[in-house]
Amino acid sequence: MATPGFDKDQRRILHELRKGGALSRSALAERLEMSNTALTRISRDLLSLGVVEEVTESNAQGRGRPAIPLRLAAKGGYAVGATAHKGLLDIALVDFAGAVIGTHRETIAPVDPRQFAQRVRRLTHDLVDRHGLLGQRMLGIGVAVPGPALSPDGDRWSVVDDMPGWRGTPLREILSAELGWPLWIENDANVAAIAEFYMGGLLREFSTVVVILLGYGIGAGVIVDGRLVRGQFGVAGEVGCLFPGDRPRPSPLDLLSTLRGSGCEVSSVSDIDPASPAQDAIIARWMDRAARQLEVVANTAFTWLDPGAIVLAGAVPHDVLQGLCTRLLEADLVATVGERGPPVRVSSLRGSPITLGAALLPIHAISAET
Repeated sequence: MATPGFDKDQRRILHELRKGGALSRSALAERLEMSNTALTRISRDLLSLGVVEEVTESNAQGRGRPAIPLRLAAKGGYAVGATAHKGLLDIALVDFAGAVIGTHRETIAPVDPRQFAQRVRRLTHDLVDRHGLLGQRMLGIGVAVPGPALSPDGDRWSVVDDMPGWRGTPLREILSAELGWPLWIENDANVAAIAEFYMGGLLREFSTVVVILLGYGIGAGVIVDGRLVRGQFGVAGEVGCLFPGDRPRPSPLDLLSTLRGSGCEVSSVSDIDPASPAQDAIIARWMDRAARQLEVVANTAFTWLDPGAIVLAGAVPHDVLQGLCTRLLEADLVATVGERGPPVRVSSLRGSPITLGAALLPIHAISAET
């Protein structure tokens, strides 16, 4: 099935339904300041495309025919997200409404982009087949990479050194040749911001958010007025530049290095355990220092962008993120009108925000407000 293209008014309706859930035509028209006639016409087109559906199980009571709400149709299309980390391959399959259909995670040896794409293609076919979606509308695939773009077209990326064969190579050309679907490539912090915005429910409350990602290193994804901010050269949110890699920095790799330097045998983030008697004091001291470093990130994000939320997310255990959040909220951060300070919170998502956000890339690209 062909991927639909949406005009501005269709995107506005889709965004409002994604934000507000099921809504009647009259409620949509009022929210969007659109005439009922225009709303009816546009919604009819979206119904015919299969991306919107009527909520027929309404139990409304009273005289006359009850209003039949509209909602996003889960079967309107499906998308896949894939992430390659050091020694790990992560895949997620989502529907048009943003629900997770299936996931796959496996430990792998380092692979180059072509080997990655070949493996993703096989695993994606298995996922689609397993969930009975062969022949359904596939909107595309999103791939998250750890590192900023090297070219404005997003073809070449400054991928971390631990992924041999990725840095500076024409990723779009290589991946597209193997995957065969419409392709989106994005920085891991940016896709984490998309996941938090949609799946974390932030879009129901806020239009502007900042997501600080403790992933491979540290980065940030920024959404302003519902739009992902990439900057002039595609490197907006590269807050890791504030913390040179040859010095202590608030990143998972730095935490691992700190634990090893104190005699703890940890080989990956999954070995970090704040409840371990051998690790708890070391982790607490690291959080003290890391939170002080993150104060500058929270303060500058708050004063420049006025976000509704500043979310801490990433691969480290939830207790570590919560510990950093608690320390930031107790710190002497800046304040603005009404003594409002940086609204720091911890991610509520379960699962990798990077892979989930990568899966949402095609949906965001074709249906978000522009």
